[in-house]
Amino acid sequence: MKETFGSTCHGAGRVMSRRQAKKIAGGRAIIRELQDQGIYVRGAGKGTIHEEIPEAYKDVADVVNVVQRAGIGKKVVRLRPLGVMKG
Repeated sequence: MKETFGSTCHGAGRVMSRRQAKKIAGGRAIIRELQDQGIYVRGAGKGTIHEEIPEAYKDVADVVNVVQRAGIGKKVVRLRPLGVMKG
């Protein structure tokens, strides 16, 4: 871990632009979809929430697996979000 100064990734990163995510999310009940998964979300408006749809991001499990295989991190526990605040 000396090569990374003791640091590793903190998130999955986007796979689509915010504009593209909004386009894909249009017409969907994103807040309801997330609530059905037990995730509560609040945002400044629907557009703000729509740009953060789950499909807009890489699968974090894939990212963590790469980090572990590269030897710069070690899986310890899997966390699941209970809430998201976007402003």
